[in-house]
Formats: sequence, structure tokens, C-alpha cells
Amino acid sequence: MAAVAADPAAAAVPASAEDRDTQPEAMPDLDEQWRQIGNGRERPLRAGESWFLVEKHWYKQWEVYVKGGDQDASTFPGCINNAGLFEDQISWHLRERLLEGDDYVLLPAPAWNYMVSWYGLMDGQPPIERKVIELPGIRKVEVYPLELLLVQHSDMETALTIQFSYTDSVDLVLQTAREQFLVEPQEDTRLWTKNSEGSLDRLCNTQITLLDACLETGQLVIMETRNKDGTWPSAQLCGMNNIPDEDEDFQGQPGICGLTNLGNTCFMNSALQCLSNVPQLTEYFLNNRYLEELNFRNPLGMKGELAEAYADLVKQTWSGYHRSIVPNVFKNKVGHFASQFLGYQQHDSQELLSFLLDGLHEDLNRVKKKEYVELCNGAGRPDLEVAQEAWQNHKRRNDSVIVDTFHGLFKSTLVCPDCGNVSVTFDPFCYLSVPLPVCSRRVLEVFFVPMDPRRKPEQHRVVVPKKGNISDLCVALSTHTSVAPDKMIVADVFSHRFYKLYQLEDPLSGILDRDDIFVYEVTGRIEPVEGSRDDIVVPVYLRERTPSRDYNSSYYGLILFGHPLLVSVPRDRFSWEGLYNILMYRLSRYVTKPTSDEDDGDEKVDEDEDEDEEDDSSSEEEKEKMSGPTVNDGTQEAEQEQAGTSSGVTERCPSLLDNSLRASQWPPRRRRKQLFTLQTVNSNGTSDRTTSPEEMQTQPYIAMDWEPDMKRRYYDEVEAEGYVKHDCVGYMLKKSPVQLKECIKLFTTVETLEKENPWYCSSCKQHQLATKKLDLWMLPEVLIIHLKRFSFSKISREKLDTLVQFPIRDLDFSEFVIKPKNESSPDLYKYDLIAVSNHYGGMRDGHYTTFACNKDSGQWHYFDDNSVSPVNENQIESKAAYVLFYQRQDVGRRQSQTSSSDTPASPVSSSTPNSDIMDIN
Repeated sequence: MAAVAADPAAAAVPASAEDRDTQPEAMPDLDEQWRQIGNGRERPLRAGESWFLVEKHWYKQWEVYVKGGDQDASTFPGCINNAGLFEDQISWHLRERLLEGDDYVLLPAPAWNYMVSWYGLMDGQPPIERKVIELPGIRKVEVYPLELLLVQHSDMETALTIQFSYTDSVDLVLQTAREQFLVEPQEDTRLWTKNSEGSLDRLCNTQITLLDACLETGQLVIMETRNKDGTWPSAQLCGMNNIPDEDEDFQGQPGICGLTNLGNTCFMNSALQCLSNVPQLTEYFLNNRYLEELNFRNPLGMKGELAEAYADLVKQTWSGYHRSIVPNVFKNKVGHFASQFLGYQQHDSQELLSFLLDGLHEDLNRVKKKEYVELCNGAGRPDLEVAQEAWQNHKRRNDSVIVDTFHGLFKSTLVCPDCGNVSVTFDPFCYLSVPLPVCSRRVLEVFFVPMDPRRKPEQHRVVVPKKGNISDLCVALSTHTSVAPDKMIVADVFSHRFYKLYQLEDPLSGILDRDDIFVYEVTGRIEPVEGSRDDIVVPVYLRERTPSRDYNSSYYGLILFGHPLLVSVPRDRFSWEGLYNILMYRLSRYVTKPTSDEDDGDEKVDEDEDEDEEDDSSSEEEKEKMSGPTVNDGTQEAEQEQAGTSSGVTERCPSLLDNSLRASQWPPRRRRKQLFTLQTVNSNGTSDRTTSPEEMQTQPYIAMDWEPDMKRRYYDEVEAEGYVKHDCVGYMLKKSPVQLKECIKLFTTVETLEKENPWYCSSCKQHQLATKKLDLWMLPEVLIIHLKRFSFSKISREKLDTLVQFPIRDLDFSEFVIKPKNESSPDLYKYDLIAVSNHYGGMRDGHYTTFACNKDSGQWHYFDDNSVSPVNENQIESKAAYVLFYQRQDVGRRQSQTSSSDTPASPVSSSTPNSDIMDIN
């Protein structure tokens, strides 16, 4: 043992000869001592090595003694005494600001051991051992290690002072705190630090060093222990508690937990419930295996925050202590990293699911530094070789529990249509987006407007080809009306005006189900053809004059009303007067002709000086062109001419507006006031001065302007809006259910690339519209099948409500997997359903729910936000099924065997499933 001095200061007094004779070990000669110690001090620093501090005064005295060469000299230093390096002899803390060379010297462990064996250590003094640490670009002895104050969240008053190296990991601090505070192995803990401003910061990444975590000596580190219900105490302190108050004493079946709708977040709840009921993924989080694989430095990830937020959600859902939870923390995390999910707009559950799988994968990617990997092409090699190489390359950059569970492998074959060049690649996938067999026909609802004014418009439902043209619609309608297709014009009517006048060659895909489509019977065409004898079809709007509230009483506004018309006008009757008479005939069903004793036709506009000047400025030729109609027999004449065909083109009307409608308004101001006035307008129904003459020449629009009093007296609005329903209105296009395998087969069918997405042929050296075929090569443990119910195009969107029939058990993929099969393991191709995400409603609005099978009980449940009810298996299949989750049978069997052998003790007793099964269909 080392010699003991009653007073540490006595070590400064040279020991006597008797003392030297009692040393524990015979000392070598002084030259040997100098050589061994001197050589030891000159050795390079190695990371992790132990070095010891020796007080400079004692070391200098030892040097004098050794250099003197006399072992009996009075300069003998005595026991090693480091008293001058300590603040006190109780805590044995080092004095601050000690300098190497001035206050102490450093000895490596071998030299220190020699010294202690030769001279001993002053009794009671601890050796001052320090480690060599490696910092960026330098190695040094850490003389002053980091001292942290460790406390528990439940007892902030009792602090433990523990020394750590700056190069120690945060995980070592966590493990030390767990040991010091006697935390049970199954309990979850995490660390917080209190910064200089007094606020708390999470130590999320436990793999970094304390230096990288920017911890300082004397800093308070708080260990938080998760509650038994899966929540954290800090969430309650910060007001972020996910648990409703009424759930505090609840105990139920783990996993049977609803999610509160935060406002249009049913899509998120549905996706989360599906993922939560994937057994191997949930076990991965419940058993804390994710903690070892969190990737905080992945530039493609979310710094581990998404994975931690999802883990918290899983632990709360599967704690068995909640009927429902409020996923606001998770919602905020998703919105933070994916701005498209910010706010509370409705979204697609499959889109969120895709983001979650990718985000969790990157947060849990075991590959910390991704290497560059070139695309693997077949180049004539065997498929097995190319597929194996492609999968290995994928795993070199992507290796996580998500890849282990959800990733499979496609075979993609592209063939150039010109040179026949074949390109084969193998690509990973996370889910299958399979198309639904689409019916080639659709039902359109239209209103047919006959020329005969005595007949009301007719409502029809016609079956047309989805990829047909307007001409197909006319042909289909012709079978109902006996009107020739070439005597029809199709129009989209919106807000009392023509939104679009269709040409026969226009595609039917431009017509949406919500559009108001009118089909007019005509005897000519709208487009004027020079020298043609056909009637002219004129678009006519109805407008009512209304006094404006913002101006004086002399100002009148014009408001469109009723349904617009397409009126066939014989060319030899194409004048203001002729048009007026024809319109009176076409409107005769709901416009009453005034009697001769009524004063409407005798009212005259007051003739003031301004009108006289305006009339004088008009040319005599224009007056003659605009001769007014005769009220007594004009309608009868129009009826006679309307019944027959046009008598041909006359010299009086060589073009539409040059002569016939030269003026933009009729009748002129000094003419008698009629039931309505006529005026040329643009396609919007306004007298826009910016309307070009070319537009007016090619397709004139006419407005019938009604005075409010005249409209009230002679226009029957109820009769004008009346229509009859044809027998075909009750027809419904029957949709036969399709099998899931039909969708998968359609997914693997050869298709030709679209013009917007050509393929570059390495042989032709140009982009080609190649044929493409996808085949399934390798399937994952859990196969996600997305049914593409939402169809989008440049001009239309629709949801397919086709019933897809899918099996609950024994979905066999062996016929679709082209990889050489392992006949001894048929379970590799058979799957059982474990969850379904449902969508009810249409494109603009809807609601998401979930069917899921509990991994512990095997009972199916229906999750509708915070409501959860047991259901029968025969209720799962419906038209609302949107995303299907299938688990491979060998994985499910292995999962059940593991669960039965482990039989973990649940914190609560499992509740017996309710015998009352809810009918949700």
C-alpha cells in the first residue's frame, strides 16, 4: 500500500531513510527511473487512453532527486501528493483553470503505475485519471470532464452530479440516469435539458456526443418517464395532452382506440388506423426497436421527428387506456414537413399514406450515408441476375423496417415501336395502384328543345361512348326524338347564356356530369357560309331592364333570364322585322300576343329635340332597311314562312350584318314600342364596345330586351321553365361488380406511353412512344393495393363507384408473380386482408373510415374517427373500399406463433368483444 501521511502537506517534506526502506516495491536505479518515466511522457496520445495528473511541485522535486543520482539524498520526494490540485479534501474537485506545465504534468498509465509502485500515493487522495479524447483535428487529455446534474421529472429537487466525457454519447447519459434512478427495463424514458434562458429542450438524438449536443458543466438534465397510458408528462404540462378528460380511468382492448377528427382530418385518421393495424410495424414501435435506428442526419428525412411522433401515437393507441385520442401533435408534425397537409382541407388518404411510408422510411433508414448507385439495366442478362442486382442496389441506399415490410420489386419492359429495342429494368415499389376496369359507355342527361313552339323541352338520358364525339350524342338522341342528327346543335348553358356551342367533332369528354346540356333542333348551321341556301341559326338571349339602385332613375341595367334559344332564320327573312316575328312565333307557348285594343303597341317614345337631331343624322337608306313590323299579321306571316323552307338567298341579304342587321338595335327610337327590343350583343350577352366586328360578322348574338312591365304582363315564367320527362329518364346504366384480380390483371397489361411521357430509345437516339409492361417479380410481407377510383383528366374529374370484390383470405398472387416460384412455399404468394381504407362520397366532398383486424384478438372493427365498433367480415366489402392492406400468410403465421410464445402481460385485461355487431352499410 502507499504510504499514508497524517497531513497531506507532509508529503512536501523529504522522507527519511527509514521511510525509504518501507516502500512497497524496490525502486530501480535513478537513471532507469528517468528513462522509463521520460520515455512514457513522450509517447503520442491515443484516443481512449488513460493519463494521470501529477502536481508540478512534487514532480519537480522528483526530477531533482532523480537527476542527483543519489538515492540516499535528502531530495527524496516522498509519496505522490496532489493536494495542491484539489479545491478541498472532501469533494476532491480539481481547482479551476489549472495549466499543464505550470500546475501539473501528465503521465500515461504505465508511467503512473511505476510512480505509484515506487513512491506510493498520499493516503486518502484519489488518483486524478483523465481520458484522451479525439476532437476534430486534435487529440487531447480531457482534464476537465463534463459534470451534469441529473434529475427526474417527478423529483426536480434531488439532483445527482455525474461526470461524463465530452465524447460520451447522450445515450450513455440516458442509461446512467436510468441506472441511478432505478427505472424498470420496460419503461420508456427520454432526456430534456434546461438552457440558459430557463426553457427546456429535447435531447432527441441520443447517438451524438455531449460536445455535439452543446452541453455544459453544471447543466440540468431531466429524465422523463412515459406514463402507463402512452403519454408523456411533459405533454400535459405544455397543454398538448392528446387524451380527453373522460378517458382517464378507461381500460380496454389495446388497439381499439379512435382518433378525433380535428376538422377534415378523417383522411389522416383512416390512414393511421390502417398502418396501426399492421402487426410487424406496430410491434417494431411498441418494442422500441425504432430507437436504435432513428436517422437524425438523413437530408431526405424529417430528423427523426415524424417517426417519434408516430411512435407516440402507436404507444397511446395500443396502451389500452384510451377510447380515443386527439392526434394534434402528429397532425402538426405532418403539416410542418409536408406543407400540402397544412390547415384543415380535405385530402386523399392514399396520398398521406404514401408520404407517411416514405417519411418513416427515411427517418428509420439504417443507411446513414447513401452511396451513388447506377441504374441497373438488363442488357440481355438473365432476369434472376438483374433482379438480384437491382434489389441489392436498392438495399445499399434504402434499408429500414418500411423496406422490410412494404417494398417489393417490379419488372418493367419497354419496347421501341420503331427498332424493336427492348429495355428491361427492375424497380422497387411500396404499393400497387391498380386501375379499375372502366365501362366504355356513359349516361348523359340532356334537354332537347324542339322547333315546334307547342312542344315543351324534353329531358332525356342517353347512353353514349365515353371516348365518343358530339355526333355520337346526336345519333343517340335521334333514336328518342326521330329528329335527324344533322338537325341538332349541342350547347352548354350556364347562367342563362351559352357557355359553349359544340361542334360535331368535339369530344364528349369535355362534357361533365354537372353541366346543363341543351340540344336544339335547327334547320341550318350557325357558321355562315357564303352562297349557302341554308337557314341561319341565331343565338338569342333574354334580358330584362331593371333600374339600377346606384344611379338615378333614368339608368337601366340589363339582367339575363330564362333559357337562351337557337333560332333558325331563313336567309330571305333575315331582318330585324323578320327576326322579331319569328321570335314571337317561337315564344308563342309562353308569350301572349297583345290584342289590338291594348295600348302596348300604340305607346310612342316622346320625341324631343335630341331624338329629332339623331333621326336627322340617320341616312334614308338605313331607315328604309329598318322598316318596322306590322303587328296585326306579322306573326301569321312568320308562321307560314317558318313552316316551309327558305326560298333561298336574295340580293337583299348577301351577308349577315352588312344589310340585314346593319343597325345594332331595333326598333329605332321613333318606332312604336314592341313587346321587346332586339340588340346585337357578344357571346356573354352584353353590349361590350370592345366586341370586334369580326366576331359580330361570324356569329351574331341577339338579345331580346324586355321592359319589366311588359314581361310581367305577357311573359309566363312558369310555362317558360316547364319541361317533360322522356321515358328514358328512368334508365340507369347497370354496373357489374369486378374482381380484384381483374384490376391486377389490367395493371400488368401492355400499354402505350402517352405523348407527354415518351421514352428515350438508346438505339434510335430519340424519344419514342414505346409500349410498356409491368410485371410483379417479388412481393412484400404486407401488400398495399390502391384502387384508382379517382379519374383525372385535363377537363374532367370523376369517382368510380364500381364494386370491387376482394377476398378476405387466401388472395393468391402466384399467377401474377413471374419470378421462378418456390413450389415448397406456397404461402409466399397467398395473402390475408388486415385493413381497408374506405371513401364515401364524391370528388368534392367525402368521408374516410377504416376496417381493421386487431392483431391480438383477430376481431374486425370499424373505425369512424373517434368511434370504434366491432363488425362482421361480410360487412367489409363495399363500393367504398379504396386502399386494401394484405399480409402474407407465412408472415401472419410467424407473427401469431411469436405472440403466443411470448404472451406479454398487458397492462389491462383484454375486454371481451361486444356481441352487438354494428351494421355500417
